[in-house]
Amino acid sequence: MGTWSAEPFGNDDAADWAWELDDATDWGVVLDALTDVLDDEPADVDSDSATLVIAAAEVLAHHAGAPTQSDAYTESVEAFVKRAPEPPAGINDVALKALDIAASPDGELAQLWAEGGGDEWETAVARVRAVLSGSAR
Repeated sequence: MGTWSAEPFGNDDAADWAWELDDATDWGVVLDALTDVLDDEPADVDSDSATLVIAAAEVLAHHAGAPTQSDAYTESVEAFVKRAPEPPAGINDVALKALDIAASPDGELAQLWAEGGGDEWETAVARVRAVLSGSAR
């Protein structure tokens, strides 16, 4: 996995996934990324799936008007949010559950980040979580 920052779209997998939003007409692609991990134990979630959960949660942060990352890597996200209908009711709750699984210390992605730069990554995930839970300042 090519990673250049701890931000939600700071890696190849998430940046590539954002391109899927270019053709999306509804929240299905976001919901698919989030629900992909819901039935898994954190230790069973690979880093690629976890990365997409975090990126999908960031799309919801953009929809809430409180993005944690706004740069060239999120242009597809911003365009999607502008044209998309309202997201399904309860999607933030789904995203928060998925984030708990994807960012669990028992998961592969958290373990990879713990090897170097874990604090920065944990802070980035916490910022997204705060937006979705309504506790962002």
